[in-house]
Amino acid sequence: MLDFIDLSRIQFAFTMSFHILFPAFSIGLSLFLLVMEAFWLKTQNTIYYKICRFWTKIFALTFGMGIVSGIVMEFQLGTNWSQYAFATGPVLGGLFTYEVMTAFFVEAGFLGIVLFGWNRVSPRAHFISLCCVTFGVTLSAFWIMAANSWMQTPDGAHLVSGQFIVDNWFRVIFNHSTIIRFLHMLTSCWMATLLVVLGVSCYYIKNKKHINFATKCLKFAIIILAILAPLQIAIGDLVGIKVHQHQPIKTAAIEGLWETTKGAPLVLFAIPDQKNSKNNFEIKINKLASFINTHDWNGELQGLNSVSKEKQPNVNIVFFSFRVMVAIGLIILALAYYGLYIVRYSNIEKHKLFLNAAILSTPLGFLAIESGWFTAEAGRQPWVIYNQLLTKQAASIIKTENVLITFILIVIIYGVIFGFYYFKYLFKLIKKGPDIKTKTSLPFGYLQEHN
Repeated sequence: MLDFIDLSRIQFAFTMSFHILFPAFSIGLSLFLLVMEAFWLKTQNTIYYKICRFWTKIFALTFGMGIVSGIVMEFQLGTNWSQYAFATGPVLGGLFTYEVMTAFFVEAGFLGIVLFGWNRVSPRAHFISLCCVTFGVTLSAFWIMAANSWMQTPDGAHLVSGQFIVDNWFRVIFNHSTIIRFLHMLTSCWMATLLVVLGVSCYYIKNKKHINFATKCLKFAIIILAILAPLQIAIGDLVGIKVHQHQPIKTAAIEGLWETTKGAPLVLFAIPDQKNSKNNFEIKINKLASFINTHDWNGELQGLNSVSKEKQPNVNIVFFSFRVMVAIGLIILALAYYGLYIVRYSNIEKHKLFLNAAILSTPLGFLAIESGWFTAEAGRQPWVIYNQLLTKQAASIIKTENVLITFILIVIIYGVIFGFYYFKYLFKLIKKGPDIKTKTSLPFGYLQEHN
């Protein structure tokens, strides 16, 4: 039976799983809008203006949802994880303050101009405001990833009487995994957003609506995805090396490796049996896990059995969530290059298979982000601060029924607000499509009509 700690973990995982979708989409959309508006200023082509106006509406809806959904998590730190807040306050309190002062204030300050400044400020002033918003959301992501990476690979602080004291802020912020994990997350956000742009564009093309608008978005999304997909594989490889170096038990769970082994095989598929420390129905490739994680065919990987059962993460969650993430990455890679070939050598409107595949693939980027976060967070267990503070030491002592009641209420409220209503208005905006009347809404007569 689940106790209050397990329920608190599930509750936080649920709220985090919802929340992460909106900042990730906002990060990707802000950069997409920045590029489209730069094209608009450079070419004076009204199609880019239409693209900016349409996707800005979706950005506004998503950004607002991200702010609201994040508030609940902050309250949970006080109600369900008070010992965690006490222990990590001197470290994470500073990082979150930096995030608010240097990032959130910037993005919030210029957001109004981006959303409501059309026809009220000059195009260049609007573009500069969008640059500030994009910088703000990206910097915000950096601070959040710095905080999370410190939990994964803590450095620059030591534990005294149950509380972390900072020795070196530079080492806290730029700990062993911050930069590479930040790049990994940032690329994931861009790819997830481009898959949405691609899916919406293919929906319009399939239904013979807004063809010029959709084709322009589609070509851009395909080209950038074709660049980012292999780049993300390379970044992911570097992340994996860092995990092996600093969190070897997480690597063991990812690989389904029970005994410390040199030249460890890559387990493509298995059903891990954690109780009996074995894998059932294994499909594996000899020595490949060692090569991937150490770049040495005979490199040594630490096994799960090198620590007690209490110090092992939930192997099934880590093992399968990692494979879901990798599988989605390969699907995106194949889709991007298939689309690139079609765009280069054929007429996209004739390829119904690709259009349908792209539409169905619209949520895959966010599923990859979710599965990646499950791998990272579940793989860190049973530690909340790796090798320094156990999760059970970080929890508040509260009644199980209280956690259960609040969890049920959160599921209902999140399902209604962030599930039903967000997607209701999102689909409404997509169904309506771009409807900008360029002749009457262009600022300062700046643009020219281009067919």
